[in-house]
Amino acid sequence: MRVVIVGAGEVGSSIAASLASAHDVVVVDIDGERVESMTYSHDVLAIQGDGTSLSTLRNAGIDDADMLIASTDDDETNLVACGTAKTVDDPFTIARVKSTDYLETWEQTERAFGVDFMVCTNLLTAEDIVRVIGLPAARDVDPFAGGAVQMAEFEVAADSPVVDQTVREADRFDSLTFAATLRNGDVEIPRGDTVIRAGDKVVVIGSPESVQGFAAEIAPGETPSGNEDLVIIGGSEIGYHTARLLEDRGLRPRLIERDPDRARELAERLPNSVVMKNDATDADFLAREHIDEADAVVAALENDEKNLLVSILAKQLGVKRTVAIVESTEYVGIFETVGIDVAINPREVTAEEITRFTRETHTENIALIENDRAEVLEIEVDAESALVGRPIHEAVADLPDGFVVGAITRDGEYVVPRGDTIIEPGDHVVVFVDTEVLDEVSAKI
Repeated sequence: MRVVIVGAGEVGSSIAASLASAHDVVVVDIDGERVESMTYSHDVLAIQGDGTSLSTLRNAGIDDADMLIASTDDDETNLVACGTAKTVDDPFTIARVKSTDYLETWEQTERAFGVDFMVCTNLLTAEDIVRVIGLPAARDVDPFAGGAVQMAEFEVAADSPVVDQTVREADRFDSLTFAATLRNGDVEIPRGDTVIRAGDKVVVIGSPESVQGFAAEIAPGETPSGNEDLVIIGGSEIGYHTARLLEDRGLRPRLIERDPDRARELAERLPNSVVMKNDATDADFLAREHIDEADAVVAALENDEKNLLVSILAKQLGVKRTVAIVESTEYVGIFETVGIDVAINPREVTAEEITRFTRETHTENIALIENDRAEVLEIEVDAESALVGRPIHEAVADLPDGFVVGAITRDGEYVVPRGDTIIEPGDHVVVFVDTEVLDEVSAKI
């Protein structure tokens, strides 16, 4: 497949890296330094030019392209690039936008703006925040099979009850699979006798009830009650959508916004939220408002440094859990190193959503683990799949190490994967795959 990517920033680079080994990828960017960087760091053709220009797109081979992905940081540029591509031929077009106004317009009219699929960064990020808040101790949460299956990544704290337990001892849930442990940067497929250590990151796949149950086991003091005190710092679009989605769940979050006009607007748009006009970097104000009693604080300011500052302040005041928006990918590790519980990068969230559309047609959903060290895939298997027609333990034996069947749904019903379970054509199978063996596994399943 020939793919043209407009934009060589963090999103475009991530997508290009995931596609380069299996597809003919061309990246277009107006910045010469980015183009040079892409040329040396990825196995792609990088072209300097304006992605909205017909001549530039023709130089990139849009006439023969199967897909165009517009992933710059400017909404209008992305929409124009898609529309321009449609004047030449009919490649599948994907546009990244931040504004939900464009998304709402696109949803009302089929293929508006010449876009076949639109990804809204702000909304996706808010949805990710709400999922993480809803699951104690989770660093990442993704739904699969229409919500019948969940994947969650947990970091095991030193005082967790599961520390020094074996996987067999910790696995007390019928519909839960321990897919992987991440330790010192290494991905390990756990066995029953694998010992869980403090600081490990554990990836589990199962029914939402089992994943929630395991969350309660790993962090028993953090089980949601349905009446959480949640504070959002920053009335950005991500902050607003996070509050709105929490309201939809029946919660009444508190939101702090410094700008009086924006605070007034948010108060009108969020009838079930408490909107406070103040500077959230003021430690005295945070103390007066009893932020220390909050179950979680979300830092959604439009500046990484301020998000880091207010998250640290919240931690020092005694907040149980902090979630911070981090726009710069290289800062994510810094946030986590200083004790911020979850750092969410909107560009990574967007790249993950777009990547699933670039995979083979039988891949229904995808989640990237630890900056693409591994992937969780939902696949609708056909009769040609190596997984079909024989017990799972036999099928897995013929696949490389680094592959785990995490869950199965059949006709919308959850099927617990066991060694003697036989997968049938049409089943939706959620699997964990180490990136090092992804190409080999994808060719077989």
